[in-house]
Amino acid sequence: MQIKVSDTFLQPLIKINRTMRAKIVAGNWKMNKTAQEALTLTQEIIEGLKNVELGANKQVIVCPPSLYLSSVKNTTENSKLQVGAQNCHQNDFGAYTGEISVPMLQSLDIPYVILGHSERRTYFGETDEQIKEKVDKVLAYDLKVIYCCGELLAVRETGAYFDLVKQQISTALFHLTPTQLQNVVIAYEPVWAIGTGVTASPEQAEEMHAHIRHLIAEQYNQEIADQMTILYGGSCKPSNAASLFSKPNVDGGLIGGAALKADSFLGIIACM
Repeated sequence: MQIKVSDTFLQPLIKINRTMRAKIVAGNWKMNKTAQEALTLTQEIIEGLKNVELGANKQVIVCPPSLYLSSVKNTTENSKLQVGAQNCHQNDFGAYTGEISVPMLQSLDIPYVILGHSERRTYFGETDEQIKEKVDKVLAYDLKVIYCCGELLAVRETGAYFDLVKQQISTALFHLTPTQLQNVVIAYEPVWAIGTGVTASPEQAEEMHAHIRHLIAEQYNQEIADQMTILYGGSCKPSNAASLFSKPNVDGGLIGGAALKADSFLGIIACM
């Protein structure tokens, strides 16, 4: 099954200036790897990055399970690899068994936090309002947010996907000042293209990325929109990364399964 690109494709409305924004490939390891496997994978990625010219505007991030943040962070010292967390709680401390707070992440010098991931929304019932609280907390401690948005297959089939993504972004981000927004990266996840048998094309990714950049321009201004890094988070792999990253509004990827092996992750990075 192939879902067509909408007739309301918005790219012509956007004046593209890609040189103004960071390019990022971030690996979300989710609930995978033992402690030793995590360190081995980190070391393999670091070794592979020695042969990669990243430049000033390109970043590579790994987001291991919270249990391994400290050890992975220590392993990345003096390397090109940065570390992020997969989630956080919206409160500084308290009786929230199993949760991690932003002050905890700050104490480990973890610069990035993924928020609003589709799995957090689906499996743990996180709402746009809860994610907004987390965004505010992360930014209050001068960490950076990788904010995830995107639609399920049912929403894609109704044609309401532009509206849903607008709602997600508006609730979580549009109360922020332009200065605060500089510490936010947006990741678009076409949930309908992950494990469904439905194919997502580079054109469909570009369509939504252009829509998101248009929303930012409308709410703030075109210069701020041009500076916003927007990642693609739907089954990106070495075989399709180059075609995805070549699109004017796609600035890299939030990588899931392909980030669990150094060779495939490095293959995606090489396309950045």
